[in-house]
Amino acid sequence: MEDPGKEQVPIKENLIRTVVLCSGGIDSTVGLYWAHRHHEVVAGISFNYGAKHGERELPFAVAHCRKLKIPHQTIELSFIRDLFSSALLLSGNEIPDGRYEAENMRQTVVPFRNGIMLAAAAGYAESVGATHLLIGAHAGDPSGDREIYPDCREDFMSAMNEAVKRGTYAQIEILRPLIAKTKAEIVALGAELGVDFSQTWSCYKGGEIHCGTCSTCIERREAFAIAEVSDPTLCE
Repeated sequence: MEDPGKEQVPIKENLIRTVVLCSGGIDSTVGLYWAHRHHEVVAGISFNYGAKHGERELPFAVAHCRKLKIPHQTIELSFIRDLFSSALLLSGNEIPDGRYEAENMRQTVVPFRNGIMLAAAAGYAESVGATHLLIGAHAGDPSGDREIYPDCREDFMSAMNEAVKRGTYAQIEILRPLIAKTKAEIVALGAELGVDFSQTWSCYKGGEIHCGTCSTCIERREAFAIAEVSDPTLCE
């Protein structure tokens, strides 16, 4: 029986075979639609690592892949929930309220999360004949509000890209088309690509609707306002 985790997609001429990391949030969803327009997306992959908002976010990743007729896989990383320390995890403390630049937002960092996910994605990508990975990470505004997330920085992504290239026969490259964009610019791009933002999730707390007070909720609201894109987000 064919392994469903290694579903092969027929090769198209002159298109880059790409695996997209897709969480169901704004950034990764816009990245998915960008890749769908420019590349041959052979799979969208999500990671279940025990985040508080995972049950709200991951179904949107599945739905967008289904809409674009892209195979989707979920990779289980339960050891992160069990062994790592972060307020973002089900095993962690409560999510603090406030903006990204607030010191307490460091509590939401999941240590080396993007590094772990990119490493797993690289192995999957080579297994399904892809030559590129795409991650929707962005470094944030010039004010440095994302400095608390070291694995979202371009210097990290550049180093990880070199490691993945050296560690795979296919010399897989990591694409990060959103890395230098602000959240508002990503929202504007998503609107141009036709993303239904009502089918994305940001809130770290993972309730029935967005809380409106955690850092991701604040950033989400401000991004829509700056981009002058209608905000479909339901908040408490």
